[in-house]
Amino acid sequence: MLSRRQKHILLKFFSLFSVIRGYNILIIIIAQYLTAIYILAHDRPLHEVVFDLNLFMLVLASSATIAAGYIINSFYDSEKDLINRPIKSNLDRLVSQNTKLSFYFVLNFLSVVLASYVSFKAVLFFSIYIFGIWFYSHKLKKMPFIGNLTSAILTITPFFAIFIYYRNFETVIFVHATFLFLIVSMRELTKDLENIKGDLVQNYHTIPVVYGEKVSKVMLTVLTLLTLIPSYLVLYKYEIGHMYLFFYTCVVLLIVFLLLLWLSKTKIHYLILHNILKFIIVSGVFSILLINVDVVLSRIF
Repeated sequence: MLSRRQKHILLKFFSLFSVIRGYNILIIIIAQYLTAIYILAHDRPLHEVVFDLNLFMLVLASSATIAAGYIINSFYDSEKDLINRPIKSNLDRLVSQNTKLSFYFVLNFLSVVLASYVSFKAVLFFSIYIFGIWFYSHKLKKMPFIGNLTSAILTITPFFAIFIYYRNFETVIFVHATFLFLIVSMRELTKDLENIKGDLVQNYHTIPVVYGEKVSKVMLTVLTLLTLIPSYLVLYKYEIGHMYLFFYTCVVLLIVFLLLLWLSKTKIHYLILHNILKFIIVSGVFSILLINVDVVLSRIF
């Protein structure tokens, strides 16, 4: 049996894990490595990529920065989250705001130190990334359009760091990035619809608050149709192995998403739509394994 003190420490740990969304961090780490192995450095020996210390430092720096970003976002959204996510918010509040801020500065400092191992350019990149996340959380997220666009850009920025490191400018990479950017943009707008109640109370000028649900649904419809363009290009213009299964599944899910979107009226409806997009993003990470397993395995030797 755990003592009362041990239970308290355990709850604090889970609270901090919830604040930094540790499960998301793990997915991002896996996504960065799979992207490096299968897409950005597909022509290099597998061991050279997996045991690349510079890549490891970049991934760790990204993870630390993103974790810090979740902390500062939680700090500024604490009142809004009490309305939109009361259960999660109560868990997050087990860790004091001062403790959260301390971890925020420690993680950002650690990110810069890790980046310094790679190069001064990496330090500059992550310094700008840290500032961008803070500025978004403090100011930009309350603005329609700008907030959504900035959030989508910040979400894919960790992959941009790996892209710059390997300097791989193949067109297919930009097509994949465009697809991811559009899906993330859809998720951000869907989250705004899901959280409209808290945004109204806290005076956040999101697209649903300023322009209404109907305009938001029209925008989501346009974004959904736009995702069909990179999907078509990836399926019919490039060699992606068995990953075609993922993109065909995505087309079906996006059709379901559109049908449900125009029937949605409540928070739970928008939560379902949000989870559909989250499933597409997470499954997309692991579907990278389907690109060409035989070719990748041959790189071990």
